[in-house]
Amino acid sequence: MPTRAKFMAGSGALLSFVFCLWGGLWLLTSAGFDHEDPLGTAIGLYFVGKAFFVGPMLYLTMRRATDV
Repeated sequence: MPTRAKFMAGSGALLSFVFCLWGGLWLLTSAGFDHEDPLGTAIGLYFVGKAFFVGPMLYLTMRRATDV
């Protein structure tokens, strides 16, 4: 894999982690843990979990592609 593609894939993994985490934390701070309307809390927790799954998986996929 060329160096530029490797850089773009690593940057994409990092950006997806940062933006999903930032969005999830923003939703959690703006909605709070409201028991009467749990939708904002659920979406915030979804995005925080997504950040810790999608970012590392993109990074590991990039590492696997460069080892071949």
